[in-house]
Amino acid sequence: MSLVIKLLMVVLGAYLLSRLFARRAPAPAVATAAAGRSERGFAFVSNGQLFYRERGGELQQLHSPYIQEALDRRDRARDRHSWKQGTSFNVAAGGGMRNYAGTEDRIPVTSAAYDGSGNLLYFLRNDSVGGLFCREAATGNEQRLLLKQHLHLADLNPSPDGAQFAASSREEGGTASIVVLSSDGHNLRELTGGDTMDSTPAWIPGTPNRLLFQSAGLARGPEGYVVAQGPASIQKLDMEQGTLTPILEDPAYDFLKPRVTASGDLLFIRRPYQAPTYGARSMFTDTLFFPFRLLRAVFHYLNFFSLMYARKPLTSAEHPGVQADMKSILLQGRRIDAEKALREARPVHGVPSLVPESWLLMARDQNGAERVLATNVASYDIGRDGAIVYSNGRGVFVLERDGSAHLAATDKLVGEVVAASA
Repeated sequence: MSLVIKLLMVVLGAYLLSRLFARRAPAPAVATAAAGRSERGFAFVSNGQLFYRERGGELQQLHSPYIQEALDRRDRARDRHSWKQGTSFNVAAGGGMRNYAGTEDRIPVTSAAYDGSGNLLYFLRNDSVGGLFCREAATGNEQRLLLKQHLHLADLNPSPDGAQFAASSREEGGTASIVVLSSDGHNLRELTGGDTMDSTPAWIPGTPNRLLFQSAGLARGPEGYVVAQGPASIQKLDMEQGTLTPILEDPAYDFLKPRVTASGDLLFIRRPYQAPTYGARSMFTDTLFFPFRLLRAVFHYLNFFSLMYARKPLTSAEHPGVQADMKSILLQGRRIDAEKALREARPVHGVPSLVPESWLLMARDQNGAERVLATNVASYDIGRDGAIVYSNGRGVFVLERDGSAHLAATDKLVGEVVAASA
């Protein structure tokens, strides 16, 4: 027993030393534009921030007045509670210090899209409220279309006539459904349901009452938590009849982000499906890390009492807050080891990829013939003139209708990319 205690004390000392001498994480990279032959407009989401480039303009970050107002309210709340700093009133139940400055209460952008008039739509969300906003192309002003508690929309896609748009609505239980709402943000209707992840809806040209979307079934454990997600298929929804028709499904692949061109070709991302693995390896990992997890719990328990009675944490009060690193990120529902990907994945036009070469952008004609348009594709969108804007997770590229491709912008992380109206 004494050996276990000594081991815990040694690990605790190493943990405290690592926290004490840890360096501040580097600031996120700023998105930069790259020289290209096209002046095409586009936008992309990077770590919860939205960047856009108007046709012929420079790449810039969108600054939402709504977010600024929320930050101002946060600052006023911080001022009201400033007297609690350094007192026992400032100790949270978990043992840490309450943060009235609200640095972790971010309001990230979860999705963006352009409508037919060139206006930029985007959805903002925090833990309690979600809102749909529009940046008017003519004036640059922000218009609020929808604001609702516990609303989480993603994958915005305006209809070709501009009367409505489709999106996916994320629910608390881990599911997602396809919804449509009018262009002014009203009349939200849920079209799909069930224990599935339904997302990335796409309008079919010439058939306003039909949608394509990707769908994946969920597997839950005995406690009801999601433990696995099945391969993603592409489904067609007839909104008039309320029927679903499978378009592409294969247990060996995920079929993601369907889009239909004006000529009727189906575009999608195809990647190998990764089935969840269980067994001896997971048991070995849990056993190996059990002492460290137990030690972490003990540390936070002792830290609570130190804050409560001595009003000092066990670590240095001057220590900077821990920032999220870029080692593990989420792209298209898949957790990516960024360091490993940058070492192994093939660069695209000189830009390192966060996704492997097996993530293919495919085109399927009406006869079923398929061809590869690009590799290492994490996200893409089609412009109204047929040109394609896509990303490998670190760069934005334009694939012109003549087949030529070039780099348009780079960033530390490019989540979703959308093409502006031509």
